[in-house]
Amino acid sequence: MGASARIENGAELSIIVADITTLALDAIVNAANSSLLGGGGVDGAIHRKAGPRLAEECRMLHGCKTGEAKITAGYNLPARHIIHTVGPVWQGGDKGEPALLERCYRNSITLAARHNLRSLAFPAIPTGIYRFPAALAARIAVETTRRAVADTPIDSVVFCCFDAASAGHYDAAFAETN
Repeated sequence: MGASARIENGAELSIIVADITTLALDAIVNAANSSLLGGGGVDGAIHRKAGPRLAEECRMLHGCKTGEAKITAGYNLPARHIIHTVGPVWQGGDKGEPALLERCYRNSITLAARHNLRSLAFPAIPTGIYRFPAALAARIAVETTRRAVADTPIDSVVFCCFDAASAGHYDAAFAETN
């Protein structure tokens, strides 16, 4: 499935360049905003492809705080579930942004494991409009995921990148953290 794959703590971690809304996995992770009602970028694409029932279910969740994660059905997506997490807005790095991003990954993986999901994909949280530095975000994603998948039923995690430059950050993160 991936252009680049490694086995870490019993799970295959892959890096691909693709549209996350096309992946047929147990879950995809949405880089959501705190309302969970859709927005731009990945969040908007997921909401558009999943259809209006996703917004209806998200309204019932009453939002999500930064670093937390909530789960919904996948509706019209090939993924069975969507795990919504809210990444931190980059404010220079001294407002706890790295720790909050780590919580996004850890809480998403914990939620997936609690629902006995075996495969999931992450976009590059929150490197779009939230302006988190892409290289640092990839490093946090790889380090946190490596630790968090241990002792879970998860056997496949995909880092789904929008373009080759983003995938390069994940390749570098794997090389740095070996």
